[in-house]
Amino acid sequence: MLENKRIAVVIPAYNEANLVSKVIETMPNFVDKIIVVDDRSTDNTVEVIKKYQPKLKDKLVLVEHGKNQGVGAAIISGYKRGLELGVDVCAVMAGDGQMDPADLEKILTPVVKERCDYAKGNRLFTGQAWKIIPKHRYLGNAFLSLLTKIASGYWHVADSQSGYTAISTEALKKLDLDNIYKKYGFPNDILVKLNVCNCRVVDIPARPVYNVGERSKIRLWKVVPTLSLMLLKDFFWRLCQKYIIRDFHPLIFFYLLGILLLPLGLGLGLVILYTNTPLNSGVSLPVGWIVLCALLLISGMQSLFFGMWFDMDYNRNLFKANEKN
Repeated sequence: MLENKRIAVVIPAYNEANLVSKVIETMPNFVDKIIVVDDRSTDNTVEVIKKYQPKLKDKLVLVEHGKNQGVGAAIISGYKRGLELGVDVCAVMAGDGQMDPADLEKILTPVVKERCDYAKGNRLFTGQAWKIIPKHRYLGNAFLSLLTKIASGYWHVADSQSGYTAISTEALKKLDLDNIYKKYGFPNDILVKLNVCNCRVVDIPARPVYNVGERSKIRLWKVVPTLSLMLLKDFFWRLCQKYIIRDFHPLIFFYLLGILLLPLGLGLGLVILYTNTPLNSGVSLPVGWIVLCALLLISGMQSLFFGMWFDMDYNRNLFKANEKN
């Protein structure tokens, strides 16, 4: 237990026979339940995990998927089991040893002290990240983190792809766990869902761990476009849920104006450029069209920025942990 709260750590595992042992063996003593979810591994991950059951007994809980469903689905299964076991907080640590167990208490503390509902490890907090994290993954992370800020409304979350998290079971009960993205977009999608539920989220510095024998299963060329489309859909869903259905806010008009005017301005600008190429030297547009293009672009950008500013201000109370405890 930690601060008189029962703690469960969910470990999603897929073909982690070589590394999951280290994760289990280095788990801090204050953890009450270690919930390992095997996502239908094709190696002997399950056998390795079962070797620890005689020693850990009821502390180690093994959940086996009948088919491979994705890392998000594995985490969701772990969350559900945590709710069944009656724990107070569920943390997540990867099965590949890329999360430092020394950081676990730091990530859990604001949740167990009820300062926030969801704490997320931030590997980018120090300058070490650029040196440690592979460059292509760092850049992909930065791009997706920017999109996640806009889509989720949590503008302070800097490391959206970090899976080192802790969440209160009270927050879990507010979520529709069956409708959260089941694969690598899980950490992005859950932030959007948490924002609609008005859950408080904080970033906690966490040490990035690489080159411990892990093998990344992420293919950025495939994941980035897929998650970008998912986040676009999430963005419109959040605006509809939070600012129209649950509570009307005029920022919706700024976003809609920006989304309408900016593409019109860009399209008109392309037409103006095309008609002024050497191949179309005999064609010219009135000056009024150029002024209209500039007006559309400026108005569109201003509307988007105002929408973002209102969104940030509206969610400001969800950015910082409650310091009363």
